[in-house]
Amino acid sequence: MSGSFQRLVEVGRVVLINSGSDAGKIATIVEIVDHRRAIVDGPTTNVKRQVVPFNNVVLTDIVVKSLPRAIGSKRLAVFLEKNQVVEAWQKSAWAKKIDARQRRANLSDFDRFKLMRLKKQQRNIVDRQVALLKKERA
Repeated sequence: MSGSFQRLVEVGRVVLINSGSDAGKIATIVEIVDHRRAIVDGPTTNVKRQVVPFNNVVLTDIVVKSLPRAIGSKRLAVFLEKNQVVEAWQKSAWAKKIDARQRRANLSDFDRFKLMRLKKQQRNIVDRQVALLKKERA
């Protein structure tokens, strides 16, 4: 049976925490408490083991296969290193988008001005090339 829904809540699923003191960090589900909460742990991303409601996390596509339930932090760190979870997250388009948004928010006024000037120069070059192509076709 195949459905359109692919991200299931399961032990070993990597989640992105979207609220609280650990917002923006990834963690792994190590135990499911009930239909609203799970225990997550992130020894490689400095997320302490805690019970988190599913409303405060977003499921990612990354899953650590064959992860035992209620695994300890030290063994979990070994599993995460072996499966290169942090590297897989950093390579994902989602993480790159979050990083770009963060870099953009940290720009100074002068950096935004320089960015605007570079965009203007790029737009000018593209417009000239488009005008040349239109002129050739006419």
